[in-house]
Amino acid sequence: MKALIMAAGRGTRISRYIEGKPKCTLDIGGIQLIEHTVKELLTRGIQEIGIVLGYKADVIEEILSEYPVKFYYNYFYEVTNSIASAWFAKEFIDDDMIIMNADVFSESEIMTELLKMEKEIVLLSDSSKKEFADYKLYYEDNQLIKFGKDLKGEDITGEYVGIAKISKLFTKEFTKRLNELVKTGNYNMWWEDVLYSFVGEKLVYVHDVEGKFWAEVDFVEDYERILGYRGYNANYNITVEKNL
Repeated sequence: MKALIMAAGRGTRISRYIEGKPKCTLDIGGIQLIEHTVKELLTRGIQEIGIVLGYKADVIEEILSEYPVKFYYNYFYEVTNSIASAWFAKEFIDDDMIIMNADVFSESEIMTELLKMEKEIVLLSDSSKKEFADYKLYYEDNQLIKFGKDLKGEDITGEYVGIAKISKLFTKEFTKRLNELVKTGNYNMWWEDVLYSFVGEKLVYVHDVEGKFWAEVDFVEDYERILGYRGYNANYNITVEKNL
């Protein structure tokens, strides 16, 4: 089992509140988010961890300097999206893989459940957040049917969490499709779009984590929720200027 973490992006929606820091370096109570994630993965026996860097790569390198991680680089992060980050790390994708976004925090039970899943493709979703979901999924009997930010009403079953798992048997298909999409100029897609492109071709399994805590740090409120969950004051170590 390996893990690949996407940490190249700038995080424009929250950047003005966090003095230009990479989102994944926010202190979530005595530890930075990215370090917390790496420690969680190592604790579970995932010894091969790849991290794709771009924006302020040196900051993340310093935080993780004592950890056995392998760095990849997407220095075109300003003009590409995370599919390009996955492409730069494609040689690393050759085993059962956890693939996730670096700005995601989740309680331990979510990773426990994901590691037990034995499907070719597993996406995590939260059905309790469909009303205010950012990236929306529609699935029936755990099978993904529709996806996108523009889904509405009954076409929303849950919010995508930002974490997925693919099996070793699927990695060749994944990297082949990844190459095809990048070669045809689709470098502004997300890495998840590689998985979405298989909808209708094979089962893209969706696992619901309703009732369990997770947050993707897109906005200040997301960060405050993480601190609250971990028992820290919501104004801890951040300058919040919500009225700007």
